[in-house]
Amino acid sequence: MAVVVDIDVMMARRKMSVGELAERIGITPTNLAVLKNGRAKAVRFTTLDALCEALECQPGDLLRWESDAPA
Repeated sequence: MAVVVDIDVMMARRKMSVGELAERIGITPTNLAVLKNGRAKAVRFTTLDALCEALECQPGDLLRWESDAPA
């Protein structure tokens, strides 16, 4: 099982750069990149809340679960 992070999809829809989003939510561009690329081990609810507010979306627009099991 894998949680897939779709922050880049929402950023593209909002025409927002990593630097701009990082500034809006109060984290470094490096930490946002770690989260955006799915390498983060955890995400704080305050960060998720700030992402949703800045991107005007729901948590489910940013995170989804995919099964690793073969079809």
